[in-house]
Amino acid sequence: MRELLDLTRELADKEVRPRAEAAERDSVFPREVFRTLGRSGLLGLPYPERWGGGGQPYEVYLQVVEELARAWLAVGLGVSVHTLTCLPLAAYGTDEQRGRWLPDMLGGELLGAYCLSEPQSGSDAAALATTAVADGAEGEGEAGAGYRIDGVKAWISHAGEADFYTLFARTSGQPEGRDRAKGISCLHVPAATKGVGAAPAEHKMGMRASVTAQMIFDGARVPADHLLGEEGQGFAIALTALDSGRLGIAACATGLAQAALDLAVGYARERHQFGTPIINFEGVSFMLADMATAVEASRALYLAAARLKDAGQEFGPQAAMAKLFASDTAMRVTIDAVQVLGGYGYVADFPAERYLREAKVLQIVEGTNQIQRLVIGRSLAKG
Repeated sequence: MRELLDLTRELADKEVRPRAEAAERDSVFPREVFRTLGRSGLLGLPYPERWGGGGQPYEVYLQVVEELARAWLAVGLGVSVHTLTCLPLAAYGTDEQRGRWLPDMLGGELLGAYCLSEPQSGSDAAALATTAVADGAEGEGEAGAGYRIDGVKAWISHAGEADFYTLFARTSGQPEGRDRAKGISCLHVPAATKGVGAAPAEHKMGMRASVTAQMIFDGARVPADHLLGEEGQGFAIALTALDSGRLGIAACATGLAQAALDLAVGYARERHQFGTPIINFEGVSFMLADMATAVEASRALYLAAARLKDAGQEFGPQAAMAKLFASDTAMRVTIDAVQVLGGYGYVADFPAERYLREAKVLQIVEGTNQIQRLVIGRSLAKG
């Protein structure tokens, strides 16, 4: 593990951190960075070596994500999104499907995007309306079988930049009613599929180098063998993937908070007022102490949840706790980092203001923190 983390830090220092400021300023998606990470073996760490993965436990993978997010959140989050996108194929696909697609996904040649949310269905993901209708047009799959996909997905990371989309669509039923989750299926959709396109990118508060946009599916057709798992199994697949994805967000939040803490501590050691470094004043040192404690607690929480996952035990509520606590911590720590830097924290000459803008999204993605509290509360009610 030590060698892997050393490699990650080396890549973060040489390939990731130096590009962050300019790319965030100019909204440039770091596609080559992901390709470099993939060729270095960092895009498939928690997946089996048989399919080109790293065969690493989640506890190790998440520490790599944290290191990357510490250097540049857009990259750490991108690795987490890609890993989430590969999970349905890795966990529910056939051996033939895995052999066909996973090696390039895990090797960095193919970058993925996860298409679940829609303009009208975010937290209520089971209310999605995108349809995948089975048909028999010639030339698609065995005996001409395939799916025609129509609908719009919203808030999609890597939209228009990804090489494939893990799509959740309705193969039966309606988006209303108690049984709406039963008709959802999961499909592998290559980006080059006719009828697949991205809307203009959203203009965001932060994470500007990470493209977020709607994805439009207009009569897009994929062969029947692009179905992952069984028809109607999609919602269960989505929830399984999101439990793991929340751990990725927790690791990203911890990395961002650590970067903000590092900046604040470094500044407080160098900044002199009244003849002494400001870190010697209790008003500053106590603030830094609280920040450091919260970062360590976030790290401990996501690692504990990862160990449950690696042991094959239930970890969903703990993943929700880790995501909730770590993202709230990132918000609080980045605010305090700006305060420690004073006026310098408010200007773009230092990254503190960017860290603050970036932290907010972590309380929203992979389920808002209100949804995390709902998940935790329901687990407590079950006993």
